[in-house]
Amino acid sequence: MAYWLCKSDPDEYSWADLVKDGETDWTGVRNHLARKYLLAMRPGDHVLFYHTGGESAVVGIARVVSEAYPDPTADDPRWVAVRLKAIKPLRQPVPLQEIKKVPHLKNMLLVRMGRLSVQPVSEEEFTAILRMGNTSLR
Repeated sequence: MAYWLCKSDPDEYSWADLVKDGETDWTGVRNHLARKYLLAMRPGDHVLFYHTGGESAVVGIARVVSEAYPDPTADDPRWVAVRLKAIKPLRQPVPLQEIKKVPHLKNMLLVRMGRLSVQPVSEEEFTAILRMGNTSLR
């Protein structure tokens, strides 16, 4: 199993939208490195759902439910999407400013490459974020 972080502007598609929908196609990614990460995602992988913009915080946990497939919103078949399912919200959102204060999280791509919309997260980073959010997978 792998761990990931996916970013979304809550004005465009929020955690509440994912919860309401149950599942969604994660479309619209147009960065080559992010595409590489989408291609690496497998069903069962866990995803930290991150709100960008003013909030800038991890707010929920999702699960990958499909391997990558051609993004239906793209004209070019090289762009891909995956399907995500809402699992649970974090009891307490974990703001980027708090993540940056934790020494063993300083190498997270979220901290180092802030604009990347899809990125891998180590198991240790995933666990630390859940702990900070007073949340477990159970």
